[in-house]
Amino acid sequence: MGASTRTVPFAGFTLAVGSAASFALSGVFASALIAAGWSAGAAAAARIVCAAIVLAPPTAVLMRGRWPLLRRAWRAVVLFGVLAVAGCQLAYFLAIAYIPPSIALLIEFMGPVLLMLWLWGRTRIPPGAVTLAGAALAVAGLATVSLGGGEGADALHPLGVAFALVAAIGNAAYYAAGATSDHGIAPLPFVGLGLAVAAILLMIACASGALPFAVSAAPVRIAGAELPAVVAVAGMVLVSTVIAYVLGVAASRRLGATVASFTGYSEPLFGILWTIVLLALVPTGRQWLGAVLIVAGVVAVKLGELLSARTRRSAR
Repeated sequence: MGASTRTVPFAGFTLAVGSAASFALSGVFASALIAAGWSAGAAAAARIVCAAIVLAPPTAVLMRGRWPLLRRAWRAVVLFGVLAVAGCQLAYFLAIAYIPPSIALLIEFMGPVLLMLWLWGRTRIPPGAVTLAGAALAVAGLATVSLGGGEGADALHPLGVAFALVAAIGNAAYYAAGATSDHGIAPLPFVGLGLAVAAILLMIACASGALPFAVSAAPVRIAGAELPAVVAVAGMVLVSTVIAYVLGVAASRRLGATVASFTGYSEPLFGILWTIVLLALVPTGRQWLGAVLIVAGVVAVKLGELLSARTRRSAR
């Protein structure tokens, strides 16, 4: 019994870290495609539509005889597809057209801070001291990164920051929807259904002209080598989407939304690592400091929320 109890969290953390590392590669692949002439909308559509196609057969097989479960799960599936997949990924790809992928990831992962501020304004109930301190750290980290030299200076571009903040909202929705399991749908088909919703939404947007769609046959440059664009698309679809989402939802089911989100905050650090290794973009010392402040601040915000919830339960 004790061994089993220890094994489950370890497996959950392993899945969460693997998901974070896989997700972080999407910026590298998308950045290479955009630099080769692809529009952000085309890169996002290719990623989501192809991933939905890849997961369609196993989703259909695993949902055989279980389609009635969608009556309870449709809201969670739509929320996951619209906000956590389509909205988050499109906003992130639009952001990296203006700012470096690692900077966009750091801003995206300030989602819990934005939610905390929104709840504060809505309820007029001030958060605890730990939560406020964490928010201050995260904002200080964002300022530190934005004011850094070199590539970090581009983080002040208003469109890049705005799109990254929209992605932050989708990031929060990802953990909330992914941890919902009372509907009875397993992680893989849940992701497959969410990707299908996102794919339909993006295809409509592209077909109607609401979302600019441009592709290029020019080779992409990753790790100093020129590769066919299809290689970047395949990596973006299989590694950074299919594997990343399945691992992430499976981790959320084992760890819960809060603990999974803590582990997921390693994604911005993986993003910095991948940009160093694959794009040869080395952050400045100030950017490293900013990254640490943002991650530490967001973790403190979540810890403050947990402490506040525990205090409220004890007072009852």
